Amino acid sequence: MAVPRKKMSKSRIGMRRSGHKLGTVTWVEDKKSGELRRPHHIDLKAGTYRGRQVMDVKTEA
Repeated sequence: MAVPRKKMSKSRIGMRRSGHKLGTVTWVEDKKSGELRRPHHIDLKAGTYRGRQVMDVKTEA
């Protein structure tokens, strides 16, 4: 069984875990509708991506 040669210090453990924190989510304002959306994602309300219509938008009854 593998056994570590030396004890991992609290500092080194903390440095390893520092990348585990979740980053903040980026939002951009859509140029046409003004809605907030994720970059490089489809605008679900308008159904557009990069200025083109890529999916049909369902209208509520």
